[in-house]
Amino acid sequence: MASLITTKAMMSHHHVLSSTRITTLYSDNSINDHQHIKTKPQIPVRLISQRISGVTRAVINLPAPLPEKETVEGERRCHVAWTSVQQEKWEGELTVQGKIPTWLNGTYLRNGPGLWNIGDHDFRHLFDGYSTLVKLQFDDGRIFSGHRLLESDAYKAAKKHKKLCYREFSETPKPTRNTFKNPFSGIGEIVRIFSGESLTDNANTGVVRLGDGRVMCLTETQKGSILVDHETLETIGKFEYDDGLSDHMIQSAHPIVTETEMWTLIPDLVKPGYRVVRMEAGSNKREVVGRVKCRAGSWGPGWVHSFAVTENYVVIPEMPLRYSVKNLLRAEPTPLYKFEWCPADGAFLHVMSKLTGEVVASVEVPAYVTFHFINAYEEDENGEGKATVIIADCCEHNADTRILDMLRLHTLRSSHGHDVLPDARIGRFRIPLDGRKYGKLETAVEAEKHGRAMDMCSINPLYLGLKYRYVYACGAKRPCNFPNALSKVDIVDKKVKNWHEHGIIPSEPFFVPRPGATHEDDGVVISIVSEENGGSFAILLDGSSFEEIARAKFPYGLPYGLHGCWIPKN
Repeated sequence: MASLITTKAMMSHHHVLSSTRITTLYSDNSINDHQHIKTKPQIPVRLISQRISGVTRAVINLPAPLPEKETVEGERRCHVAWTSVQQEKWEGELTVQGKIPTWLNGTYLRNGPGLWNIGDHDFRHLFDGYSTLVKLQFDDGRIFSGHRLLESDAYKAAKKHKKLCYREFSETPKPTRNTFKNPFSGIGEIVRIFSGESLTDNANTGVVRLGDGRVMCLTETQKGSILVDHETLETIGKFEYDDGLSDHMIQSAHPIVTETEMWTLIPDLVKPGYRVVRMEAGSNKREVVGRVKCRAGSWGPGWVHSFAVTENYVVIPEMPLRYSVKNLLRAEPTPLYKFEWCPADGAFLHVMSKLTGEVVASVEVPAYVTFHFINAYEEDENGEGKATVIIADCCEHNADTRILDMLRLHTLRSSHGHDVLPDARIGRFRIPLDGRKYGKLETAVEAEKHGRAMDMCSINPLYLGLKYRYVYACGAKRPCNFPNALSKVDIVDKKVKNWHEHGIIPSEPFFVPRPGATHEDDGVVISIVSEENGGSFAILLDGSSFEEIARAKFPYGLPYGLHGCWIPKN
């Protein structure tokens, strides 16, 4: 099969496939350049005919190719979680061990970086990799799976030119020779950055199902909003916003999406602040509900990867980890990449009314660092039928910015097994609505119970913006350099249940509620797990007991992924 990209990062794959057969529907478009790797003995392939979903197609009884193992400084020890996928696409049925609940019918879709090199260039950071979608389609106890690289402009240009062509999280395209001779090239690059032209559309962060059924991949650039077909994983095209707000470069990577609407934040780098916008289901037009001015004066707005909502309010974080224009313009990454740490300028949380756009609270809180908010809700402390405080929970990294640099690929690949992961907790903000100037930041549950790691969280979506009890997230079993366990946290009783196996790195545990359930934790938790031995598998845990109910092994190793969504059947 024709080569698409020369891939230097090779996945390890030492596990032995069991005698249970895995059916491959198609396996195409290898990313490896076969002229640059040693050929292996050919295995005879037997084609048969099989009828699936009413369609007869050829079936190859052969798993995906097993790539070589990536090396780090000459040592063959890189975890498959940090290696690139070896094919642009794959699809097949997985063999299930255990029993899948009969009510679980639909598709779990996961997005994340899956290709970390292009031509001779190796990416430096986890967040730089090109988006790779993975699906688990549940159908009456069976699992049909597959992956496919997202056809963003950034990926297509890199594939065509064999080099980086857009600015990624920590990467900048190398200037051409003519650029060095042109004294105005710097001005041109500034224009390209602030127009968004040179920024990536590599939508490798999240994926959401909009209320009208469209499925969209996202990243922090507005141009990185891309529609996909969740069944075939094919790229449909850019999500074209029809509102005149796209002149702003960036957005929150994680919008809040329900069946009726989508909320998101648009940071303003010129006049530091945030626009709070809402879009109705079925529409491409966002409306500005209100604007928050940053409290820290002339500094850029705080990085806003995610935020929270309650029934009546939007909670807007203003972290002291702030966007930095001068760092955006640099060709080489700084220690904090596109940001600066400014704790002396204060950390804040703002609360805006969904109905009026009025800022009803703006409080200073202790310094914090968070990628992901978990949930928020209103509480009536006086019992008078009126909200007096907002509780907002997040995965908080103890105001330690080292977590950003710990996600460099070199660190992840070379420090496996070392206890170097910075501590994290469930940070609970208490935001008064009575005009007080200060809020509180507390630890919701003793962090030692989940291994002092906490990120990649999900809750029962039916409790979005409401008082809730359970958090599903990635925790840790120390020593580790990355979260290596799944944790169910009871924030009422302050209890934690952990699931762990030696050598694994699981992705975000995603909770799917059982239809008709009356208990918050009645459902299943889905995660895709990368193994130290080069393999990977999907795991299903019971949402209540947090015990394994089923797993399905992939015929090849999948790298680590980020966030997912659930798309119910029909």
